[in-house]
Parts: sequence; C-alpha cells; structure tokens
Amino acid sequence: MNIYDLAREAGVSIATISRVINNHPQVSEKTRKKVNEILEKHNYTPNAFARGLVIKSMKTIGVLTIDIRDLYYATVAYTIEQEFSKLGYSVILCNTGGNTQKKINYMKMLAEKNVDGLILVGSVFKDKKLNKAISQLAKNIPIVMVNGFLEAENVYSIICDDSYGIAMCVDYLYKKGHKDIIYLQDAKTYSAQAKSEGFSHGMIKNNLVLTPFSILNVKKGLKGGYHAVEHLITCKQNFSAIIAGEDITAVGAIKKLKELHKQIPENIAVIGFNNSIIAQCSDPELTSVDNKIETIGIGAVRILNDVFEGRNVPSKTVITPNLVIRKST
Repeated sequence: MNIYDLAREAGVSIATISRVINNHPQVSEKTRKKVNEILEKHNYTPNAFARGLVIKSMKTIGVLTIDIRDLYYATVAYTIEQEFSKLGYSVILCNTGGNTQKKINYMKMLAEKNVDGLILVGSVFKDKKLNKAISQLAKNIPIVMVNGFLEAENVYSIICDDSYGIAMCVDYLYKKGHKDIIYLQDAKTYSAQAKSEGFSHGMIKNNLVLTPFSILNVKKGLKGGYHAVEHLITCKQNFSAIIAGEDITAVGAIKKLKELHKQIPENIAVIGFNNSIIAQCSDPELTSVDNKIETIGIGAVRILNDVFEGRNVPSKTVITPNLVIRKST
C-alpha cells in the first residue's frame, strides 16, 4: 500500500494525504479523521517522499566527487555527511569519475530525486559543458562548489586560497636561503592553476628566476613525484627545494631523493599540500600547506543551510591556508 493507493481509497489527492501525515493545518477535521482511519487500517508508515510533497523538502543532499578514494575528497565528503546528519539531512554520495558527461548525468539524476541541494567537491567540476549544466540545474536547486568557482545564479563557492598557500611556501623557502625552487603541478584543475599562479607570483615577488624547468607538469601520486626528480637529475637541473601540489606527489619526490642518497632537508627541502595524514607518515615528516579541509566541508554545509533558511549568502567564501612546518624543510 503506497500513498497513491491511500489517496484513491480515501477519495482525496496525494497532497491531502501528505498534509495529514505532516499535520498541516489546512485540512478539515472530517477529512483528517477519514485519512487517519485509513492510515491506521493499513498500518501505513510515511516515507520521505510523502513528507516532502508538502514541506517541499526531501531533507536530502547530493554530494558529488570524482573519486572517494582520494584522501582530500574523502575527508570533505565525510565532514559534509556528518554535519548534515546533525541538521537532520541524509546525504547521497556519488562517485562520478572524470568523464564530463557522467558528471552531468549524476547531477541530473540527483535533481530528479528532488534533493534539496547539491555540493560538488573539488575543482574538477569545471569546464564549459559542465558550467552550462550547473547553471541550468541551479535555476531549480542551490549548488555549492567546494574549491571551485562559477559565477551563476544560485551557485555558491567555498574555496581555499591555493595561490596564497603556494606563494607562502616560496616565501618560506626563500627566507631559508633557497633560490632554485621547483614546483610540481600534478593536475589541470581550477585549483591546480591557482597553485601554479601562486608559485610564479612568489618567485617574482622574491626576485627568483623562473626557468622552463621551474614548473613541471607531472602525474599526481607517488610516481609523479618520483619521475619528476628523475627528470630533473637527468637534465642536470639545479634545485635545492621542491614544492608539490599534493602531499602524495611530494612523498614520491622524497622516495626518489632518498634512493639518490640526498639528505632531506640538508640537500633538498620538500613541501607538500593538503596537510594530510600522508604528511605525518612521510620520512622525514613532510612540511605541508594546511588547506583547512574540514573547515571547508563545514563551511559548505553552513552555506547550503543558510540558503535553505533564506539568509544572505555571498557567492564566494575564501579560506586562508597556513603552512605546517615539519622535518622535510
């Protein structure tokens, strides 16, 4: 027995059934009594959809990320789920993969399920086709982008100032006496671009020379950092410090440096990004940019909840990172 069967038996609309379930005042006592008798007769337990018909809220949030196995995405998604749970919301988590059309399909699927809002985790949700789809969906449902930005109605962003974070690394290394600094760019996202720009800005600010080798495009992960050091050595490039766009990439660089019997930080200093558990497991422990992952996750929840409650919400919220110094520098 579902809500449609109940409505048919009671001779009322499904909206009326839902109003009775939700104790809505705009129902006559006669109708309320009749519907309640039928509910009791069939021992009916209302589901979320029935409740949502009247209050226009399914108390459900859609969270999309490309790969929950990634520590950054996992931490943000976990934080969002825990915070929304406190507010009485359920979370549907989707792993979209990197394909643009799959991302769009997942967003549409969640919208069709009448979720109250969407949170897109990571700056990987950014290209022309995605921008168009996000802007279209946002006409009916609020969307929060974590570490991504799109100027569109009903789209809100919370981002870490990644550019500042990497520029801060350059400043720190320069004060430690380093001049030949290499940056390992391990992605092609909005965030990765900001980091690269921050590196260039930091180098120029400190009157350090940018060469064709100063920014290396590498694969994300251990192999990316490992092969980057191999490349630098093969090309006989001078460098005294490495900054990586992710902790895991930095650890890959450390692995190769240790194979080459380079002392860290005496010969080469290394800095990562994300301040993940990987930074503490590294040997030596890795200096890393703390991009306030949990703060960003909590902030995304607050932004969406404020939108639900009709508060004024800025289109962009920026979180300032800080540098956590450890033994690798």
